Amino acid sequence: MEVVAGPMFSGKTEELLRRMRRATLAKQTVMLFKPVRDDRHGTTDVVSHDARRQNAIALDSSSDVEKQVAQAHHRPDVVGIDEVQFFDDDIVSVCNRLADDGIRVIVAGLDLDYLGRPFGIMPLLLAHAEYVTKLNAICSRTGRPAHFSHRIEGGSEDVQIGGAESYEALSREPYNDVVVRDHHRGATAE
Repeated sequence: MEVVAGPMFSGKTEELLRRMRRATLAKQTVMLFKPVRDDRHGTTDVVSHDARRQNAIALDSSSDVEKQVAQAHHRPDVVGIDEVQFFDDDIVSVCNRLADDGIRVIVAGLDLDYLGRPFGIMPLLLAHAEYVTKLNAICSRTGRPAHFSHRIEGGSEDVQIGGAESYEALSREPYNDVVVRDHHRGATAE
């Protein structure tokens, strides 16, 4: 199992698609999945921020991944899952079962949520993976490596699908400044 993790705009999807393309060039059978809730670019494609795209199967739950693999015309050599953090908790077991069955599993997802907390099942996937690629974005304020996805627009729900209109990549210092500022703003509003 391979996990590609990092903040928004770090190239996670681009790296996933690169690995899937390389597997295809090597004449391997691939299947690519994404969560239905990520409908930013329609439901049938995985699309990176640099506009690379590949056809994918949009699914509601992790159990659907195994069903799709079992029903495939040809057993896949490689299974890719984009935005894996949006799947239910059982995705960890699903990925492990597929890997135990000899399928190369590559998942990409956010390691931290917009509040800087580990995002859903990502810590478990990182712990189970044989290979972990941790990517950084470029901080929109300092130009340094960015590890945080800061929500600049929207609500306070844990999961909010969005792109550059809703999020920016920040390095530690500006992220901490924003978190402290927002915390003080929230405290004075109460």
